[in-house]
Amino acid sequence: MLQAKIAGKTYHDATKHSYLSVLIDPNYVDASTQPSPFKCYPKFYRRFTLDVNNPIHSFIWLTSAITFEKIYKDGPYQLRVNPSAGALYPTEIYVQIRGIKGIVDGIYHLEVVSQSLTLIYELIDDGVESYIFPNQIVKGFIFLVSCVYYRSSWKYQDRSIRYCFLDSGHHLGAIEASAYLHDRNLQLIFDFDKISLNADLGFENKEFITACAISGEVVEKNIRRLRLKVPFVSGTDYFEPNQFIENGYKQTAEAKSYQQPLAYPQFNFDKDKFFQTIWNRRSIRRFKKQSISQESYWTILKQVEQPIPTESFEEIEIYSVINRVEGMETGLYKGNHLIKSGDFSQKAGYLCVNQAIGRDSAATLFFVSNYRNYQNAVQLAGFLGQRIYLFSNYLGIECSGIGAYYDDETQEFLGTDKDILYVMAIGI
Repeated sequence: MLQAKIAGKTYHDATKHSYLSVLIDPNYVDASTQPSPFKCYPKFYRRFTLDVNNPIHSFIWLTSAITFEKIYKDGPYQLRVNPSAGALYPTEIYVQIRGIKGIVDGIYHLEVVSQSLTLIYELIDDGVESYIFPNQIVKGFIFLVSCVYYRSSWKYQDRSIRYCFLDSGHHLGAIEASAYLHDRNLQLIFDFDKISLNADLGFENKEFITACAISGEVVEKNIRRLRLKVPFVSGTDYFEPNQFIENGYKQTAEAKSYQQPLAYPQFNFDKDKFFQTIWNRRSIRRFKKQSISQESYWTILKQVEQPIPTESFEEIEIYSVINRVEGMETGLYKGNHLIKSGDFSQKAGYLCVNQAIGRDSAATLFFVSNYRNYQNAVQLAGFLGQRIYLFSNYLGIECSGIGAYYDDETQEFLGTDKDILYVMAIGI
């Protein structure tokens, strides 16, 4: 455990930003060289178009749906229900379906660009359960989140190991939101044999599984691993390996997190409004510097603190720089405790690599952790980040995730020795 934790921290420390590091390497890229953001299996694979009027299909579709298209000079950018650093979308979704009427038992790739399921493996007496929990099968759905890491490392180089894990967490949050809307149970699992599953799904070194989400009935039954390997299909049109990311993934994939009793959140949103929130969610780029109510601020944090439905546990603490919350003194808070008072808006903007959204927000939130498993902790930070996106937008408050910040200076400002995993800004 100690070795795995040190390995995780090693990769975090190696990807820290500082004022000097950003100045030396501003990280410019040629947008015309961006790798493809969509994975498609060959045309001869069997496909099933998802009918959004079918509740089963809608449940699957809403985990990854394209919600908006922007046109830039280099071409269209299709935005999705899950936010992604730089809108690069390294994550893919696979879903094993078993025992659902009208759908062949098998493993499917969710082809986002065509709104369809591609059957990549038909089940007989085998399944992905045997990589996750022995002697059990799931009658229902097993979602697998994977990362095609080059989509992110093309721009962010080694630091993209953080963004791949954060984006995976966001995607898990999108699955949670769809499960809530469709009245389906959900459990997240992080600790399982990802390395063997990668190999049998034909990912080579170009894609890797980060987590899974189970929705269905778990039944005791012996089942074997996949009897055949799935043929390799690349998730990008070209690829450049990054050994740092591949090593970081492997060294953090096998360590287990702390364990906790499984508990489920109890949300109570108007579902029509919540669906519209999912559909209209965007990352804000500029705030109007208006205040939000104290009630809204505490409602967001209270909902975010609801149980995460997983037995894997990594504590994520949230510090807040309060800039514009009615009835709250400006300053740095940990929970509801004021650590130090003052106007720290300029400081927050500076720490977020001089980004205005960190300065002009109503509140800028810093996620910190003293983790055991780095991969899982960063995913959980992204998962909570997805909740903040949706719960803020539900209340009419804008939101943006911030993955770039000066690590050591932020730790010093917060007065913590725990690692900074994510920053989020909310406001109007």
